[in-house]
Amino acid sequence: MPTKGNIAAVVAAYNEEKTIGAIVKTLVRSGFFREVIVISDGSSDRTAEIAREAGADLVHGLPWKHGKGAAIMHGVTHTDAPLLFFCDADLHGLTVEHIGRVLEPVLSGKLSMCVGLRDRGKLMMKISRHLPLIGGERALRRNIFEAIPDKYLQGFMLETSLNYYCRMHKLPYGTVELKGLHIRRKMQKVGLVRGLGEYVGMAYQMLRAAIIIRQAGWRGEIR
Repeated sequence: MPTKGNIAAVVAAYNEEKTIGAIVKTLVRSGFFREVIVISDGSSDRTAEIAREAGADLVHGLPWKHGKGAAIMHGVTHTDAPLLFFCDADLHGLTVEHIGRVLEPVLSGKLSMCVGLRDRGKLMMKISRHLPLIGGERALRRNIFEAIPDKYLQGFMLETSLNYYCRMHKLPYGTVELKGLHIRRKMQKVGLVRGLGEYVGMAYQMLRAAIIIRQAGWRGEIR
């Protein structure tokens, strides 16, 4: 298991008052992090207030929604930690063991980046290993994040860019299974029809992001 070191946890959150408290408490309780930073990305609920009450070291509330990538970048500017841990704000069942599983391969030097695979059942867990790694729970070396131009860390390009950079530079990266970890589905947040629409939009944006990142690599804009 990893021990506390120069690691910062950064959480981007948009209207996640129902889950942010438990997530922050788990991050703080783990003892792995020098700092737990929460960026409330234009939230209109009590996300920021609850994050503070739960023990986050720094909570910033952005005045309007900038998107996950921009919120993560904002959080990273408030720490000089050489290792970063990103975590989504809509999780159910996050444990200290989950955090340790994601951190350990990076702290040991085995991997430059490690991505957690949420629990989707046995079949989907096997399939997930062969799909693009878009999971929000990931540990990585800071220099990877800083090497990518800001414009390619926006929105759904964030995870795709990190994956692409590691692959292009032949940096070892991989996954660990996080059994018992689930997310609060969009349908639970905004209803069935709107939730399905958001999933379709997300799939389109992910595909578009993959194309943009590859084109940027061919042009030498991501080196």
